[in-house]
Amino acid sequence: MPISLRSAQTIGVLAVTQLIGWGTTFESVGVLGRRLAPDLGLPNEIVYAGLSVMMMVSALTSPLVGRLLDRHGAARVMAAGSVFFAIGLCLLAVSTGILTYAASWIILGLGGAFVLSAPAFTAVVEREGAAGKRTIAILMLFTGLSATIFWPLLSLMSDLAGWRSTLLMAAALHAFVCVPLYLFGLPKPVAFEKSGESADLAPVPLTENNRKRAFLLVAITTAIASFVTFGLSPSLLEVLHRFGATPEFALQLAAARGVLGISARGVDMALGKRGNPFLTTVTGCGLMVAAFACLILLPPSSTTLWLFIALYGFGSGILVVARALLPLALFSPREYGRQATRLAMPQNIANALAPVIFTALIDRTGITTAIIIAIALAGIALAAIIMLISLVRRVQAEAVLTPSRP
Repeated sequence: MPISLRSAQTIGVLAVTQLIGWGTTFESVGVLGRRLAPDLGLPNEIVYAGLSVMMMVSALTSPLVGRLLDRHGAARVMAAGSVFFAIGLCLLAVSTGILTYAASWIILGLGGAFVLSAPAFTAVVEREGAAGKRTIAILMLFTGLSATIFWPLLSLMSDLAGWRSTLLMAAALHAFVCVPLYLFGLPKPVAFEKSGESADLAPVPLTENNRKRAFLLVAITTAIASFVTFGLSPSLLEVLHRFGATPEFALQLAAARGVLGISARGVDMALGKRGNPFLTTVTGCGLMVAAFACLILLPPSSTTLWLFIALYGFGSGILVVARALLPLALFSPREYGRQATRLAMPQNIANALAPVIFTALIDRTGITTAIIIAIALAGIALAAIIMLISLVRRVQAEAVLTPSRP
């Protein structure tokens, strides 16, 4: 199915700005962290803890962002977020110690809440309504390349000009590229005006109690899925080593996982309107359970590790898209931004805590115990999404029967 000019414009603007947003903030520590640590006199673990600060601040700010999205629209909110990013990166560039370093990540956390993921998906829904599923999937396919694009760029610029000048140039991208694109490059949000009452029509006619239950089940599913994938990712090489992979083979497997994760995002893009976020989430959680079970149940071998990385890479990849699309499958387009940002709060808290908790589990209880806990958590997420599907089917069946009652 061809992409309309309007959708292509939306994708173009948001792909560029999301790549810059993720690449110059969250992904930047992977390249610049060990370069700035000695200059600031900080240990590496404190430097990398900046990411946890950013995620936690984004989580706590998400409910406010949801209300601002309802009131002012995604374009203005994201433009304000880019200003936060620019200020935070400038402060990071001139940091001299832990206080200014921590303050910069607090400001970057505010920028993340205003710009990354949920606000961008809200911008799509504002312009395309419930038909924006394919556009969101395409956008996520591009933003999955942020590290691939910005790691070499940041590394090159740091070699040429130093990490401080690199961060100042990154700040300039937000101020002079992202802000104008948000304010003047996005198409006007006409979906609600053209669709009239359909903008308030939810795909599933949930009662107030069922809405609360559905939201809770989505929150459980997405937060746990984020916790497992985000927690395991920094320790993936160590996990592979513990299960018999050589350092070279572990790097090969980790690279394959990245390719599989991005490829999995293309599945929803290819399916377009035919895609079903509920079934996609079930598939992703099921693949995660199967991946971890392979490590526990199968004998250690290169075949087992390849099977694990294939299941884990594809499962985690499609879960990323499913998390973005689940709110649109349950709630009306008009309230998508508010619900998506509410869901972002537990997800970002999980993302902030997961690496520390998983690292402690691996170091203190052993790799087998950590993997068993990952299986249990993925199983809980799978059970939650199955319960949600059951709820949706029951509500839809009742809606069909209701008109026939006397």
